[in-house]
Amino acid sequence: MNGAWLQAFTAVDWFALTWFVCCWFGYGWICEHGPKGARGLMGVSHEFRLGWARQLLRREVRVADSSLVGNLMQNVSFYANTTIYVIAGLLALLGTVDKLIDAAEELPFARHVSRDVWEVKLLLLLMVFVGAYFKFTWSLRQFNMLSILIGAAPPPGEGTEDDAQRLAKVNSLAGDEFNRGIRAYYFGLAAVFWFVHPGFFIAFTTFIVLVLYRRDFLSHTFLAMKR
Repeated sequence: MNGAWLQAFTAVDWFALTWFVCCWFGYGWICEHGPKGARGLMGVSHEFRLGWARQLLRREVRVADSSLVGNLMQNVSFYANTTIYVIAGLLALLGTVDKLIDAAEELPFARHVSRDVWEVKLLLLLMVFVGAYFKFTWSLRQFNMLSILIGAAPPPGEGTEDDAQRLAKVNSLAGDEFNRGIRAYYFGLAAVFWFVHPGFFIAFTTFIVLVLYRRDFLSHTFLAMKR
């Protein structure tokens, strides 16, 4: 790969890539740190995690709590393992770019672009899923820490509000990392459309943001959990 790919990208390609990055990181910031973030699905989930922690400290038998955390870890582990396969597939595609270009030229609206440009697009997709893998594995490790905290929780009646806050905080941190990994999957789907046309890339990136916003702030699940 040489510097020729810089000239091969059109203004629409550069705008599409910039729009993609701004939507991904911008939506993440708004969802987690914006004025509505605390009132979204992530904020509501933390309140229930805090309630869970308070109930846990009152229970004498905590087998159910351990089972719930184990179920969460199993879900995160599934996504982490799946992401490894996706990354392996993308690495394999990097070795067969010529065949991929020939196949893509049969698609309607597809444009003829150089091999270097295709490699850059594949690398973008690869970076998205590598980022997702890091998020899932960090989430899994944090759920491990949560298991340790549950095991070290004081006996019923001796736990304090600080203990509940600590349990809920670690639980939320692990859940938030899992949500970031899932979000990367959504934007990874949007990045696929760059192979077809930058206009589709822009449109699908915008569609992903609208879908995520609805699910985080307007979905039936959010309304059911909102107090």
